[in-house]
Amino acid sequence: MRIEEQLRARGASAADTAEADLVVVNTCSVTASADQGARQAIRRIARDNPAARVVVTGCYAARRPDDVAALPNVVRIVGNDEKEDLVRLLGYGDGPCGAAIEPGIAGRTAFTLRVQTGCEERCSFCIIPTTRGPGRSSPLDRVKAEVDRAVAAGFREIVLTGVHLGSYGRDLAPRQTLLALLETLGAIDADVTFRISSLEPMDCSPEIVVLVAESRGRFAPHFHLPLQHASDRLLERMRRPYTIAYYRSLVESIVEAMPHASIGSDVIAGFPGEQDEDFERTLEYLAASPLSHIHVFPYSDRPGTEASALSGKVPGAIVRDRCARLRAVGRELSERFRKRQSNTLRPGLTLEDGTLVVTDNFLKVRVAPGLERNRRVDVLLTEEAGTVVRAY
Repeated sequence: MRIEEQLRARGASAADTAEADLVVVNTCSVTASADQGARQAIRRIARDNPAARVVVTGCYAARRPDDVAALPNVVRIVGNDEKEDLVRLLGYGDGPCGAAIEPGIAGRTAFTLRVQTGCEERCSFCIIPTTRGPGRSSPLDRVKAEVDRAVAAGFREIVLTGVHLGSYGRDLAPRQTLLALLETLGAIDADVTFRISSLEPMDCSPEIVVLVAESRGRFAPHFHLPLQHASDRLLERMRRPYTIAYYRSLVESIVEAMPHASIGSDVIAGFPGEQDEDFERTLEYLAASPLSHIHVFPYSDRPGTEASALSGKVPGAIVRDRCARLRAVGRELSERFRKRQSNTLRPGLTLEDGTLVVTDNFLKVRVAPGLERNRRVDVLLTEEAGTVVRAY
């Protein structure tokens, strides 16, 4: 979003990849399928638009720059540490005054505000510390300035993101904390709601749960807490610094404080050494949990990680079967959560052409036409759609 904003400010305009002069591809490298997806996307762009200049950044570009450079139409690779300066590095100076930031840029009604990047955790399966480097936080005054800028531009929701968001402020002098940042943002006098993106379970403190619960809508009742596995043996093997008992207690504390809260999670299927009984523990916990949705990832070897050298690799057919079973549970959880929210009134924000609403607890519902994007609404939820009771 930031790259597009900077290009637009210099007079550029958004275009379909088949017609664009310049295409910036921001890559991920969490899994082998992410790498493959990046390669396929670049080849597709070059095939559909042979004249396009492709600039590649992100984690796959940082991890395998030679492979990326060999792909068609790639004219430059920009490392993660230079991503903030990508537009300037491409030679786009101040130039003519272009379009200002506004809701709808890059198709997003909410403003994504990255307050932290990098990670110093050492999960045995993850390559991100290698590709993103150590944790680095934006100073509090810079975060506040970005919030002020987004609010002035008309954004009503801001999503706080980071590679390891819970580590916010540890590298600053004086040292800060994520809780202190949230308290500061909560005190801002503006019509804006904050949504906290993925938090590692050990970083979601009781104080943060209380802050969200008592914020009177300033913070959305929406948490994403990656579990990865419900077997303590596998969690230890993954080098995740918590137990399933801790995770269960955390989720229960959120539900107790906010029965309407949405709680999503990530789980990995087929981690090296995963036995049938380990998998069943995950399946059983999820099926009985109050989680609202899960993202299921098949384990993927990342060369250079500790897990890639572990014994006990799970055959691909078994991994695929386990993923399918986990995703089936995930669908049941999502349906169960949606039904629990039926006939309740929730605040939300209109997206797209105004006929889609995302509620504070992260349900997306269709509503009748007649509203534009970026309107606050109170919507009465039904199992299939919603009815706008108030728009403001």
